[in-house]
Amino acid sequence: MKEPILYKILRPVIKFLVRILYNPTYIGLENIPKSGKVILAGNHTYSLDCGILISSTNRCVHFLGKHTLFKGFKKYFFRNMAVIPVNRNIKDSKCMEEARKVLENDQVIGIFPEGTINRKKETIILPFKMGALKLALDTDSYIVPFSIKGKYEPFKKGPTIMFGTPYQLEGNDLDLEKAKLEEIVIELINQNKGE
Repeated sequence: MKEPILYKILRPVIKFLVRILYNPTYIGLENIPKSGKVILAGNHTYSLDCGILISSTNRCVHFLGKHTLFKGFKKYFFRNMAVIPVNRNIKDSKCMEEARKVLENDQVIGIFPEGTINRKKETIILPFKMGALKLALDTDSYIVPFSIKGKYEPFKKGPTIMFGTPYQLEGNDLDLEKAKLEEIVIELINQNKGE
C-alpha cells in the first residue's frame, strides 16, 4: 500500500503552514516508531488536530474520517489524503477492514477514540470508542498515546502535542484496555503544559 501522491505533495506544505501559523510545541516525537504498525490515539480538541499529527512525523498518517465528508470532489481529496471513511452510525466493518490492511502493511493509523471533537470544557475526555483497541488487538500494533492541549490561534503560541510511550495490548479484554488507554491519555493531558 503506497503513500498517496497528494499526501506526499501536501505533507511538507501542511507541516510548513502548521508550524508557521500555529507555532505548536512537540514533546516526545522520539516515541513515534520510525517503522512498523502504529496507531496514534489521543484526545480531539479542534478540527486542525489532524494537521498537527501530520506535521509530527514523516510517516504517512491514515486517518478515519466521518463518511459525510466524502461527497463530490471532497471524496477524491480525502481519499488521496489517506483518509478512510467511517460511518459512525453503524458497525462499519468495511472501514475496519481497510484500516487493518493499512496496519498489516506496517503503516500508521491516526485515531481520535472520542469519535468527535470534545466541546465539553468540564470533561477532560469523552468516553473512548473501541476501534483503536480492536485494531491494535487484531494486528498486534503498537499504540502511541498522545495529548493535545492549547488553542490554534494564528501567530500566537499554539497547541502542545505530547506523545507517550508506545505499548502493545497486554490481553484481549478490550474494556480493561480501553480504561487503560483513557487513563494514559488523561495523564498525558495533565502533564501537558499547553494552554
